[in-house]
Amino acid sequence: MGTLVCFHAHPDDESIATGGTIARAVAEGHRVVLVMATGGEYGETPADLAAGETLRDRRRAETERSAAVLGVHRVAWLGYHDSGMTGWEQNSLPDSFIGADVEEAATRLAEILRTEHADVLTAYDWHGNYGHPDHIQVHRVGMRAAEMAGVRVVQATMNRDAMRVMAQQAKEAGADEFDPDGPADDGNPMGTPAADITYAVDVTPWVLQKRESIRCHASQITDSGFFSQMPDDVFAFAFGTEYFIDPAQGGPVRPGWLFE
Repeated sequence: MGTLVCFHAHPDDESIATGGTIARAVAEGHRVVLVMATGGEYGETPADLAAGETLRDRRRAETERSAAVLGVHRVAWLGYHDSGMTGWEQNSLPDSFIGADVEEAATRLAEILRTEHADVLTAYDWHGNYGHPDHIQVHRVGMRAAEMAGVRVVQATMNRDAMRVMAQQAKEAGADEFDPDGPADDGNPMGTPAADITYAVDVTPWVLQKRESIRCHASQITDSGFFSQMPDDVFAFAFGTEYFIDPAQGGPVRPGWLFE
């Protein structure tokens, strides 16, 4: 059995990007450690925060519940602050993750990798899937930390070709139009072409567990939101596969698993 460390930018990213992979790894007997770069301080602020409770407090508690649903063995926090979207004033605040020194942040993560005797680290693709500054920083820091600790790294991504098919199906069903080839936060299209992806990881048996972990992030995922409105079978079709790039292998995409 091995140890998987999943490195994410904000609370709820772990559920959406790698929730099925985490649940599958735990079910197969592997140790899973979740590392969060920030507290998601600039997400949606719910109306029911208690006196003295901050959004950071709420999102940390939601992450702990999500981790419990997925079976995560340890949750670690690097302690940086959410940088907001591209161009926001929060990008330049002193504790923002995007402004962190990559070597310093990677050293923090590498220490966790060494302590946990990690076998595999997940980060994000080169543009953080959709160009969010903190996601891009997860890529930079994750790749450097893996190098420091001598750990194999794979990059969580989205399959742009599969998204294109789903967008067309949604359009034909009368849903709101969505163009995965349009510019995302950094001006690039979302995700990665299938030709450049290494693994299509089947997480179908754990997809409802993944969905339950997403629902733990109630401050961000409302009952009227995108994830909550999807019927279970549609959710399973859309999110029953998670995609990863292995920089050492490249594409094209094929069925695989992180512990092969």
